[in-house]
Amino acid sequence: MIRTALFNWAYARHTGGTFVFRIEDTDIARDSEQSYSDLLDALRWLGLDWDEGPEIGGPHGPYRQSERMDIYREIADKLLASGHAYHCYCSQDELEERREAARAASKTPGYDGACRKLSADQVAAYKAQDRAPVVRFRMPDTDFTWLDLVRGEVTFAAEHVPDYVIVRATGEPLYTLVNPVDDVLMEITHVLRGEDLLSSTPRQLAMYDALNEIGVAKGERPHYGHLPYVMGEGNKKLSKRDPESSLLMYREEGYLPEGLLNYLALLGWAFGNDVEFFSKEEMATVFDVARVNANPARFDLKKCTSVNGDWIRTLEPRDLVTRLTPYLIKEGVLSAEPASDQMSVLLRAIPLIQERMETLRQGVGMLGFLFADQPGSPSFEVDSAEAEKVLTPDAQPVLVAARDALISINDWTTENIEESLRVALIDGMELKPKVAFGPVRVAVTGRRVSPPLFESLEILGQERSLARITSAIK
Repeated sequence: MIRTALFNWAYARHTGGTFVFRIEDTDIARDSEQSYSDLLDALRWLGLDWDEGPEIGGPHGPYRQSERMDIYREIADKLLASGHAYHCYCSQDELEERREAARAASKTPGYDGACRKLSADQVAAYKAQDRAPVVRFRMPDTDFTWLDLVRGEVTFAAEHVPDYVIVRATGEPLYTLVNPVDDVLMEITHVLRGEDLLSSTPRQLAMYDALNEIGVAKGERPHYGHLPYVMGEGNKKLSKRDPESSLLMYREEGYLPEGLLNYLALLGWAFGNDVEFFSKEEMATVFDVARVNANPARFDLKKCTSVNGDWIRTLEPRDLVTRLTPYLIKEGVLSAEPASDQMSVLLRAIPLIQERMETLRQGVGMLGFLFADQPGSPSFEVDSAEAEKVLTPDAQPVLVAARDALISINDWTTENIEESLRVALIDGMELKPKVAFGPVRVAVTGRRVSPPLFESLEILGQERSLARITSAIK
């Protein structure tokens, strides 16, 4: 959904068109106010602004289909009155029985038009059985051909597009009715959508023609472009059940909207000149739907994460602090209202980890040790697995020597810290850097992987650094 929205947004911005955001919420069992709010929040977070739609309005509102039911009922009645649609009383069992018979006869197993020409007596008989009819659209017996913006000329033979349901027996209008009606009434000219909706296009083209004939539509049919599938693991189509499909997962892990959109733009489209790093605004300046590849694109989470890391490295430190702070608060590293001195520490520490981060959430583990044992933060703990591997009896003399060297420092700076530790551990004990500094790193940060050691010690401060090393010795 996000990639589709991005491509439509970029096309509208590139061509100077109007980006219309419409809420398709006619499925009462599935749609809710929460899903509506989540959808608005998602597009706002991504920065995909719309010109017409919810919260903004426009000349073709309302923009929630659940608020347009009277419109759909009126048009369904007109289609019935004009003969473009008819009531169908076939039960599900009857439909399935006839489909099986068609398959057995090697025929197309679509609807066979059984209710196209019911007599008054037949209708009366069905009503006597209390059968509630659906409304079916009467497809013309002609092939449908259109010029797809992505795939070129596409043709569907009439035998593969049987009459289809546009209103349920309950009276609820279906996608097959409401979308083409809204396209017409909202004056939609171009639609970029997923390849899975390719087979819906001939139905909608026929519906546009019928709407023209009954005076609802005026003008040309919309132009369609069907975007390629996105494939996941095992070369299977990425589904809503796959973790990679969840926007919530990316937000919780700390992907930037800029990074996520940048990567999604590369799935089936090329910026040109081998450029792979660009903003959505830069994308819009060059977006050409003709450069969308019709072949399936493969989603690579590692590549997506790498692109996100590139975007993190472009942020100004204060901007990165602003984006990272909510994650530190959520994980309990910082209080809900961090003190000014904590924010100063965070701003000093950001340059130490910015080059190493690929997601914002990674920064929580990298920086947590700086705020431990502070008001509103958890107590400092060394990871037990790391301690077992590094803080062994052999590490005790290293920690003692490091503590004695650090105690003697009068001016607590990165340079003096590094010099003191190198003299004591590498020159004095003739240790290799990994053996010398590994125990100190784990004692002070709680992990073997951390921001640069000497800079971390400076930011942590002499008193807290010595206290942690002393604790590790004990």
